[in-house]
Amino acid sequence: MHPRRPDGFDGLGYRSGARDEQGFGGAFPARSFSSASDLSHWVTTPPDIPGSRNLHWGEKSPPYGVPAPSTPLEGPAEEPFPGGGGSVPGQSSGEGPGAHEQLNRFAGFGIGLASLFTENVLAHPCIVLRRQCQVNYHARHYHLTPFTVINIMYSFNKTQGPRALWKGMGSTFIVQGVTLGAEGIISEFTPLPREISHKWNPKQIGEHLLLKSLTYIVAMPFYSASLIETVQSEIIRDNAGILECIKEGIGRVIGLGVPHSKRLLPLLSLIFPTVLHGVLHYVISSVIQKIVLLILKRKTYHSHLAESTSPVQSMLDAYFPELIANFAASLCSDVILYPLETVLHRLHIQGTRTIIDNTDLGYEVLPINTQYEGMRDCINTIRQEEGMLGFYKGFGAVVIQYTLHAAVLQITKIIYSTLLQNSV
Repeated sequence: MHPRRPDGFDGLGYRSGARDEQGFGGAFPARSFSSASDLSHWVTTPPDIPGSRNLHWGEKSPPYGVPAPSTPLEGPAEEPFPGGGGSVPGQSSGEGPGAHEQLNRFAGFGIGLASLFTENVLAHPCIVLRRQCQVNYHARHYHLTPFTVINIMYSFNKTQGPRALWKGMGSTFIVQGVTLGAEGIISEFTPLPREISHKWNPKQIGEHLLLKSLTYIVAMPFYSASLIETVQSEIIRDNAGILECIKEGIGRVIGLGVPHSKRLLPLLSLIFPTVLHGVLHYVISSVIQKIVLLILKRKTYHSHLAESTSPVQSMLDAYFPELIANFAASLCSDVILYPLETVLHRLHIQGTRTIIDNTDLGYEVLPINTQYEGMRDCINTIRQEEGMLGFYKGFGAVVIQYTLHAAVLQITKIIYSTLLQNSV
């Protein structure tokens, strides 16, 4: 079948075999085409019909190898591609045109889900033990290496069960939700920007950091409640609901709920260390993420110029640089701010009548009876009584946490590469 289509085709009154002269006016007499050169002068792209596949500049109309049964034939049907049987060059006959695109979307979703699962679920036991070590001023073993951390994890799991390492996980998600919601609401009702544009200026950065500071202040009482849930010993811990974090956070603000001791620091004295830690963590992670991402993109660009890159490597370069940049940013910010995080957690937990596990033995409980007057007094006391390594108690849990994260990223990359090679 030879498709014949005039320049003025508007989708109406067209017939593949013939057309009436009145439908096109007297200026379009009937004409037959004898060669492909005459035919190419009249063939145009399909019109933009609402509900149809609108083509853009540079795209080609999809081939049709077999005509419809009701269409009268003027000649033998031509193959859209020589010897192709209606398939696109470079594409297998049994593969759909959007197979690679669907695989990429599925793989991108899977990679992001695996990274999110590692950060918030798989790493939670490390976060629990890390916080317990940070607030335990009685501890003689600082657990600076992952070997002692694994040993104490095994002891907790043996004496208290698996719940001892997974406690408070729901409250951490609640804190993240409160943080995101507060940031969205504040940015909606104030001129403070939620994102920084490429054409940034110092004023815009200051307003953006102010938004982050207000967000951390709103989420601060819920962060305190979540911290208590993650370090409270499972031996004396009640089976609290998932919304207990919200209840305790609101009670901390209005002064109701569980009675606290006189050593409890007011929320006003916790604003500065909380905002300082949050803003520094955000700034450090953002800067490192940008730097790592820029280095990886330049490396990928030069490798593409030096030699031809396989389709599998091109797909990997589309997803994994950002994941690696996020991993490096989170790791560096946690390591750099670990001493400040230790001080922050001790200030938040003071006076809350919290009973924690004995991180030296693994089968006893200890009370928290600190009497810090503020951030400066806490820093001086830790340095004098526990030494400089006292700020890094439980650091071995950080090593395990990011080792697991790196392993999951590597396994995900291997699985993704295998799927792409099988689909090519």
